[in-house]
Amino acid sequence: MNSKFKGEYSGTKNVSERHEIDQNKLQEYLNDKLENFGDINSIEEFVGGQSNPTYLLKTQRESYVLRRKPPGKLLKSAHAVDREYKVIAALNKTDVPVPKAYIHCEDESVIGTEFFLMSFVDGEVMWEPHIPQASYEERQKIYRSMNETIAMLHSVDHESIGLETFGKPGNYVGRQVARWSKQYVASETREIKSMNNLMEWLPKNLPAEKATKLVHGDFSLSNVMIDLKTFKICAILDWELSTLGDPAADFSYHCIQYKLNPVLSDEKQCKDLGIPTEMEYLEMYEEKTGYEIKPEWNLYMGFNLFKLAAISQGIMGRVRDGTAAGKNADSFGENAVMMADEAWKLINE
Repeated sequence: MNSKFKGEYSGTKNVSERHEIDQNKLQEYLNDKLENFGDINSIEEFVGGQSNPTYLLKTQRESYVLRRKPPGKLLKSAHAVDREYKVIAALNKTDVPVPKAYIHCEDESVIGTEFFLMSFVDGEVMWEPHIPQASYEERQKIYRSMNETIAMLHSVDHESIGLETFGKPGNYVGRQVARWSKQYVASETREIKSMNNLMEWLPKNLPAEKATKLVHGDFSLSNVMIDLKTFKICAILDWELSTLGDPAADFSYHCIQYKLNPVLSDEKQCKDLGIPTEMEYLEMYEEKTGYEIKPEWNLYMGFNLFKLAAISQGIMGRVRDGTAAGKNADSFGENAVMMADEAWKLINE
């Protein structure tokens, strides 16, 4: 493994006390369900920022990844490992790069919570959008592959792989605007004029309806694995927000770093680093998918910033209600204002 790509969130650690697994029970279950599974030699926990605890299982022949719901009381729709398993298993029938899905277990008596098992993919996650540790050529390859990969995902015929009921068809952006407006109002801690403007304006000015496609929900550099031999995407991770929806909304959300990251929002720095500019990246995607999004680009980007402002405000609301740690609370409040203002400005350009 090329050590220059090892970040602080890379690799594994000893399993934390809260996430411990009964190895004997798991061994018994997997022996019963999978042919020639082998003996588990070790279980380690991945370090990265997953909301679902994720483990590396090693047998004498093979390495596997186990992903589970966290222990404790959870929101009904959160940590949907069943949806993650379903979409990964379905995508195994396509060329979209995902791990091989082996088994989904709803029986909580095995390790304490629902889980699924998939293959281990050897690659590295990059956490910073400008990939400072990579060369000019490596960044070019990574960004090109990332663009190809999301275009490939948005070209999948979801009905042919059994995902026709994976989400509601139509009005994706409209439903999202309603959902995040409601969430924002419930967690409001101060008046943000631009947010009020957006909540009034967006429902009346939604983008044109697009073909319903399988969307990831949080496709980003930190949610894909890079093969360090080819610098291509070898696996897409973290599918818990995936559903059926508007591919242009999914792609534009993936591009939000062009608005938020000071390196990516500077065209000259992008060119110096070998990273496509925002418009070049959009054109690459349009060319691959045949979708024409450019006329509505500011509207989509404004909608995504509105959504992020609502999420930031939601964190402030949880701090107010005493259900979230308040260490960086003030910064989330400022983020909500900054993103709402930027969204309103973009929409008015």
